[in-house]
Amino acid sequence: MFTASELLDINQLLIPENKIVIITHYNPDGDAIGSSLGLKHYLNIKGLNAEVVVPNDFPKFLKWMPEAKKITIADYKRKKAWEMIDQADVIFILDFNAAHRCGNLVGPWIEKAKGIKILIDHHQQPEDFDFVYSDTSVPATSQMVYHFIEAMEEENIVNQDIAECLYCGIMTDTGGFRFRSTSATTHRIIANLIEKGADPAIITSNTWDTNTVSRLHLLSLILSRIEIVKDGKVAILYLKRDELKEFGFDKGDTEGFVNYGLSILGTRMSAFFMEDLYEDFIKISFRSKDDVDVNQFSRKHFQGGGHINAAGGKYYKDIYETIEDFKEKIEEEDF
Repeated sequence: MFTASELLDINQLLIPENKIVIITHYNPDGDAIGSSLGLKHYLNIKGLNAEVVVPNDFPKFLKWMPEAKKITIADYKRKKAWEMIDQADVIFILDFNAAHRCGNLVGPWIEKAKGIKILIDHHQQPEDFDFVYSDTSVPATSQMVYHFIEAMEEENIVNQDIAECLYCGIMTDTGGFRFRSTSATTHRIIANLIEKGADPAIITSNTWDTNTVSRLHLLSLILSRIEIVKDGKVAILYLKRDELKEFGFDKGDTEGFVNYGLSILGTRMSAFFMEDLYEDFIKISFRSKDDVDVNQFSRKHFQGGGHINAAGGKYYKDIYETIEDFKEKIEEEDF
């Protein structure tokens, strides 16, 4: 958490006269949107001018969250997004550790921006900003936003809107509270959010009971050809660009697919490879169990990173070459 002195300094920045912008990473997920909107609602309740900017669009199954449709998407409204960031007095950086995680458009804007930058994030190796709250042991940035509100001694103003957003962020980034980093503290916060108006049944249904026929066709396809390697310890799933087009792929359709590989008895790691729809590279998602460190593996071999048990990367060969290279590299790992 921020030090007492830093909290005092931050509090002095949170005044109605200051323009506040909250930014999250490229390809925003549930924790990115949940933490950003949760913080926005908290600041708005305090009478502050706070808005959310994201680099590109996010999945439809996250747009049920209060005021999600008011988020400024830089890909669609570049001039407005740039002006918001450029004119901001305070910039909250949520759920990413370095400016380049916002892509080639928003990343440079963050670096050029004159506003005070405040990082709240749980990824490893954060860049240096004006204020940094970084804790890799916390399972979700949404939980860190709650801790920030606690540290400001303003839990009493948490309302249903804040509670729903933070609940969704924690739920999605913990895989439904099943990942190892989910703690007793996490569950206590979840209980508090429920008491503030977050309805688990409604949030779960709004977020996860949203399958389209397209998504189910794609899921059926990858499960029909799942491959197990390294003596049953590693699962491989993949999708090609023409398959995405054939089944009418929409943003978010492959969310969670990588977890199916990890659900197989005996597996300790799952890797999901997908050809980007527009550019010539392979997007990779890794998940693992116990002490299998996919963060370091991805950093070493696939220009990526993330957490010990959840990471991503990319590769610039065709999908079959990428998978073959992965098989060779994974055989070198000792687990």
